[in-house]
Amino acid sequence: MASNIIRFFVLLLMSLLVGTMFGIWLGFNPSGLSAATYIELQQHTIRALNTALPALGGICIVLTTALAVLTRNDGRSRYLLIGAVVCLVAAGLITRLANQPINSQVLTWSPQAPAANWAELRDTWWQWHIARTVAGICALILTLLAALRSRYQAADSAA
Repeated sequence: MASNIIRFFVLLLMSLLVGTMFGIWLGFNPSGLSAATYIELQQHTIRALNTALPALGGICIVLTTALAVLTRNDGRSRYLLIGAVVCLVAAGLITRLANQPINSQVLTWSPQAPAANWAELRDTWWQWHIARTVAGICALILTLLAALRSRYQAADSAA
């Protein structure tokens, strides 16, 4: 019963996390924006998401790890969940070591006087965002596969 409750929250929270990453990737390619527009939009987005998403990612890592421990009797599901944790950790490290340092710089910029290398940092941030989105999608796929496997295994056991 505990594993089903944790599985529910893992799937819910990871879907919200990865959905946000995907939404940013889908609708926020900053390459065509002017410096002022990019800075204003990025500063707003950083302020809105810079605390919530890393916290959500951390919760997903903890809950997915707990679920992997609880599924120790199902080796395949456990390995899928461990793979999901690795992908989530990779996304978190990309965020912490690549995106957030750039975010810190962007927060100091004025839309009327952008940094000389603003476009280079924008493009670097975007490439790292794509990498963490791919890692997040992989984590969600692995978690869904583990959930489906658990579901089908339970149905086979009942039959």
